[in-house]
Amino acid sequence: MTYKESIKKGFSVINSNWQLVLFQAGMMLASFFGFFIVVGLPLAIAFIIFGLDLTGLLKFHDIFSIFRNPADILSRYLWLIIFVLASLLLYVLIVIAMGIFVFSGSVGIIGKAVMEGSEQFRVRAFISEGRRLFFKILGFTALIGLMFIVLAFVLGILGGVIAAIVSKAREYEAILALFIGIFLSLVLFVIGLALILSILAVTVYGIAGIAMKGSSPYTAITESARFTTRDPKAFFLYCIVFVGYIIISVLLMFIGYPFRLVPLIGPLMSATYQLVVYVVQSYLGLATLAVIFSYYHSTMNASKTEGYQEKNPPISGDSSDESDTSWPQAYLQDQPPDEKDRSL
Repeated sequence: MTYKESIKKGFSVINSNWQLVLFQAGMMLASFFGFFIVVGLPLAIAFIIFGLDLTGLLKFHDIFSIFRNPADILSRYLWLIIFVLASLLLYVLIVIAMGIFVFSGSVGIIGKAVMEGSEQFRVRAFISEGRRLFFKILGFTALIGLMFIVLAFVLGILGGVIAAIVSKAREYEAILALFIGIFLSLVLFVIGLALILSILAVTVYGIAGIAMKGSSPYTAITESARFTTRDPKAFFLYCIVFVGYIIISVLLMFIGYPFRLVPLIGPLMSATYQLVVYVVQSYLGLATLAVIFSYYHSTMNASKTEGYQEKNPPISGDSSDESDTSWPQAYLQDQPPDEKDRSL
C-alpha cells in the first residue's frame, strides 16, 4: 500500500467512526470539570480554614502569607494538607485511567475498522475494546515512558560531556570552544531528534500490533522495532504524518492568537476556539493512528502472502513437463503390464 492509499484509507476510517472524536472531546471536558470537583473543592475548603478570603486570591501576598510559618501550618492542618494531596493524586489517577480507557477503545475500534473494512462505531464495541486493551495499553505506556526516561538521562549525560569539552577548550581558544560547542550541540540535537522520532514510531506501530494482533506490551515493542527497521518506509510515513500534525497544530495556534486581543469577549472567544482546536487535534491524532494502522495491516498481509509463496512455490514449467502427463498416459502407467497390453 502506498502512502497516498494509507492516508486516504486512514481518514476514511475516522470519517466512518467520527464518534471517537466526540469521546475524546468528552474526556477532555470531564477532566476539566473533574479537577474542580476532586481538587478544587478541597482546596477551597483549605483556603477557608486557613483564614484566606477567596475573593483575595488575586493578591499574591494573601497566598504567600499562608506559608510564612510552614511548621505551624503543618502541625495544625497536617490532616487537611494530606487530604488535599490525596485528592490531587486521586484526580491524576482518574484522569490517567479515563484517558487510557478511551484511548484503548478508540484504537480497538480503529483496528477492527482497518482489518474488517466495514466496522462501524458502536458504544458496546467501544467499551468492549476498552476493557480488552486497557491493561495492555497501560503496560505498553509504562514501558515507553521508561524508554523516554532512559533517553532523557542519556542525553543529559551527553550534554554534560559536551559542556565539559567546551569548558576545557575555552582554556585554549575561545573561538575553538565556540565552534566545538555549536557543532557538538547540533550533533546531539540531531541524534536526540532521531531517537525521539524512532521511539514515537515504535510506539505507534506497537499500538497497532496490540490492537490488531493482541500482542503483549514487550512483544509489541520488539516487533514494532523490527518492523520499522526492516521497512524504513514505515518510519518515513510516521514522520510525514507527524510533521503534518505539528504544522497544522501550529497554524491553528497562530490563527487563534488574535482572539485574545478582542476586548471584553476575547477570553470567551479564545476558550471556545481552544475547544474547537482540541476537537480538530483529536481528529487529526486519530487519523494519524488510522493511517499507521492501515499501512501496518497492508504490509503485514503482504509479508504473510510472500512468506506463504516462499514456503509453497508454484510448480515450474520444466518439472511439469517431466511429471505431468495426460490422463490416458497416467492411467496406462499405473496399470500392470498385462493390463496395459489388453488396453492397447
